[in-house]
Amino acid sequence: MTAPMRTPSTTPSDLSDPPQPGEPDESGDPATKLSSEARNLQWLLTNLVEDVPGLHSVAVVSSDGLLLLSSDPDTEQQHRTEPSSQGSKGPKGPKGPKGSSADLATVVSGICSLTIGAAKLMDGGGVKQTVVAMAEGSLFVMAISDGSLLGVHARPDCDMSVVAYHMALFVGRAGHVLTPELRSELRQSMESESAQ
Repeated sequence: MTAPMRTPSTTPSDLSDPPQPGEPDESGDPATKLSSEARNLQWLLTNLVEDVPGLHSVAVVSSDGLLLLSSDPDTEQQHRTEPSSQGSKGPKGPKGPKGSSADLATVVSGICSLTIGAAKLMDGGGVKQTVVAMAEGSLFVMAISDGSLLGVHARPDCDMSVVAYHMALFVGRAGHVLTPELRSELRQSMESESAQ
């Protein structure tokens, strides 16, 4: 017998109120630099991170393997609790844009290529979701309708059904807004973050 799936703490009506222009983003800067679609997508990613306990990192990756959007819940929590004298990277934080999400983007892109090849070889159709269960965690990869991917690295004690459920909610809402223009904007935003 399987345990019942927990219901999400956000309802569809909660998701209709993305941040408004001029509201501060997570870094404290005005969010007016990004389009409303980009801010909405960031807000959806933040909801995923906040609603699902046990996530190491989350990444939205373009079909050509570039990181579009990311969050490192573990790293962000560590930064909030560390003394400021240790700097913004923390004592052992990974380097790159949004820390371990950059590494996750690389792994997600590689897994996608492998599973697409396997699906073609087996005449299995399109790959919708891949789960890699490891001794010390799990990796989830889910296709977004525009060809982009959502990747989640979670701790071993996470509820896999809750992770998959919230990923499916994100994919359903993000798929119709990830236009080529928005992907380009997100890519430029990530490049400018990594240059700072």
